[in-house]
Amino acid sequence: MSSFKEAETEETVTCLHLTFYHPCQEEKTMFRCLNFGKREQVRADEAAKFGRDSSVCRYNLLDTRVSRIQFSLQLFRRLHTLEYCFEIKNLSKKTKLTVNQTELGYLNKVDLPWKCIICFGDYQVLAEIQEGESMDYFETHLHLAEAPILQERCLPSLQPIPENGISPSFFPSQGKSPTEIDENEL
Repeated sequence: MSSFKEAETEETVTCLHLTFYHPCQEEKTMFRCLNFGKREQVRADEAAKFGRDSSVCRYNLLDTRVSRIQFSLQLFRRLHTLEYCFEIKNLSKKTKLTVNQTELGYLNKVDLPWKCIICFGDYQVLAEIQEGESMDYFETHLHLAEAPILQERCLPSLQPIPENGISPSFFPSQGKSPTEIDENEL
């Protein structure tokens, strides 16, 4: 019988949580090939590819507006650190991909932030990285959002309030343009 001290340490696994949304997901079946709610292992030396072509892509989106290979996610380790990260590469010649408003053209790639929103066409994907230590593989855990991840918000136009706290709307400008005044002149 081996003792507790001799038992191997359990290795944690890096997990990429991806939450998908499409405005027509109720009527169409674009997500029917994705295994939501189940963790899947991906070898660390493989890229996780997303797209329409099931012979090339591990994660299939059944939509003619999605490219054969839309994008890939690749695990890597930063030089001189133990930190594991992902890079995302746009593999679509026709559709731009955005990662937190950074637009990627064909073959452009960026490091995936630990939490970000990936958009292409009408698709929205929330990506969240759960750190781990395994060098052999990582896991993906796919989820389906019930509401849009990224929503257009109409915020009222905010006017700056001067340091004295009095809003300039109380004083008519009388057609004068703003002028700078040296604080010593007050």
